Amino acid sequence: MTWRPGYRGAVQTPGGLFDGVFSRGQVDTSGPAWLQAMLDTEAGLARALEAAGLAAPGAGAAVTAAARADAFDAAQLSQQAALTGNPVPALVRELGRRLPPDAAAAVHKGATSQDIVDTAAMLVARQALAAIAADLAAAATAAAGLAAGHRDTPMIGRTLLQQAVPVTFGLVAAGWLTGLGEARGALARVAASRLAVQFGGAAGTLAPLGDAGPGVAALLAGELGLAVPTLPWHTDRLRIIEIGAACAGVSGVLGKIARDVTLLAQSEVGEVHERGGDGRGGSSAMPQKQNPVAAIAVLGCTKQVPGLLATLASAAEQEHQRAAGAWHAEWLPLSELLQRTGSAASWAADMLARLAADPGRMRANLDAAGGFPLAEHVAGLLAPALGRAAAHDLVAKASAWAVAAGRPLRDGLLDGPDAGRLAAGGITPEQVEQALDPAGYLGAAGAFVDAALAAHARTEQNDRP
Repeated sequence: MTWRPGYRGAVQTPGGLFDGVFSRGQVDTSGPAWLQAMLDTEAGLARALEAAGLAAPGAGAAVTAAARADAFDAAQLSQQAALTGNPVPALVRELGRRLPPDAAAAVHKGATSQDIVDTAAMLVARQALAAIAADLAAAATAAAGLAAGHRDTPMIGRTLLQQAVPVTFGLVAAGWLTGLGEARGALARVAASRLAVQFGGAAGTLAPLGDAGPGVAALLAGELGLAVPTLPWHTDRLRIIEIGAACAGVSGVLGKIARDVTLLAQSEVGEVHERGGDGRGGSSAMPQKQNPVAAIAVLGCTKQVPGLLATLASAAEQEHQRAAGAWHAEWLPLSELLQRTGSAASWAADMLARLAADPGRMRANLDAAGGFPLAEHVAGLLAPALGRAAAHDLVAKASAWAVAAGRPLRDGLLDGPDAGRLAAGGITPEQVEQALDPAGYLGAAGAFVDAALAAHARTEQNDRP
């Protein structure tokens, strides 16, 4: 977003310099999107009132026809919001001015400003969650392709940023796939059950509507496709926090994947890269570079989300029946949290679709480790003949000898000071060579990949209409 001078401050307008990175994808939390959501709420309320017999016939259709955001001056509404603390009073006046008296009487009847903004927030969030879910599905499809295509491609596993034991790239991608699946599930649960209409009037009693209030609330929920809450939730902000928390979970999953990609794409590692094109990821001053642009952009987005969620959580402490400031504090953080999560999801789908693995480099990095990551496997080979403790000690001494001599573990075992003990135990050089082959020490990696792919297939099947 960019900023231009406005009434006693600044007005946010689209087309910002950083939007290409931080506003990628289909999530729309712009001012026009919020304005249309507020107008949709007012129109839905007019239709609900008409259905309940509390508004003139035709009022709902008239309000709906007039409730088009592109017909309103958003900058003027923003200026007027400075007089009342939110834009709804000015919006209601302007909407009513455009209607005949009978229809104007149905505008905002029984509602308070927070009813309109909170319900609009649910509509904005619904669009955002659907857009995020679609990009997560695309990312999962790409991750599944990587997992299946590299089910048995060995690479070094890394723990605490150090080389550990062999894994497969398919297992790494399957881990990404499983995380994406769990994030999608959490998002779906919130979208299905926690987006509820807000309609309580000034203090949550709907007193102007008398006994008809709950019925109108249910009708309004039906008009907008939202859930009916047990009672108005003006100062119960758990729904807002749950939307934010689900997005934070998505961001955590996406950030983990992107961090893996940046580490594996380092020049000295080179096990993956993002396929470029049109100069993407290059550097005019450093032509050897191929920056993982999508992964970097994902991280740029996801690192902002925890702080935004913290702001929503801190705003949940709200006084009595309506909050003084805490409610207002939610609007921008919620918008930005949804936008950053949506941008990260869009970038992640692009990143995984472009991601290319280099099995040769993975094998070279494994071989460069000199066989030391297979020490555990060798000890297991020796244990039946030497005993577990003796086998461990022999491998430790062979490793120390090989490191000191600048030679691989194979030489430490077959040429080191305890080489005779291997022969005495009936261990042949061929068995040692076999034990040092990473492909022979992958455990259940393949089975885990298969399980992740099967779970993904079930999710896709369940998501089909």
